[in-house]
Amino acid sequence: MKTKESARVGIVMGSQSDLPVMQGAADSLKEFGVPYEITVVSAHRSPLRMMEYAQQAAGRGIQVIIAGAGGAAHLPGMIASATPLPVIGVPVKSSNSMDGWDSVLSILQMPKGVPVATVALNGGANAGILATQILGATDAKLRQAIADYKETMRLSVEDMAKSVENS
Repeated sequence: MKTKESARVGIVMGSQSDLPVMQGAADSLKEFGVPYEITVVSAHRSPLRMMEYAQQAAGRGIQVIIAGAGGAAHLPGMIASATPLPVIGVPVKSSNSMDGWDSVLSILQMPKGVPVATVALNGGANAGILATQILGATDAKLRQAIADYKETMRLSVEDMAKSVENS
């Protein structure tokens, strides 16, 4: 579903080294059949590219942006400051990270007026699921796909419980 022309979700990251985490978002979107685009924009190394991406995303049909970043992790907040779209931040535990807490707090502690929904450290897959839920608020097919996904999880827990109880 990596079709730039029809993408509904934009996935951005501050560095290619964030790709293993952000691939989880792409995989979740792919599972639900949500078209997405994925690229690298850096708040610190390519601020003009980042601003251009954020300002033009809605006009290109993007409805939700997932932004992952490690270290100081300014990317999700900076994207949110320049777009009217909902932004989901994915804190990434990077090589220069303080055990990931710097990323978590940088994304979580946004000022009033610039919200960023934040998932768990390295939570790319949940970001893709959350983006699908946001789209599902106005898309019955996606809303049903999420309901089916949750039912599958429920049934899996029931199976695990039976297995544990019968052992």
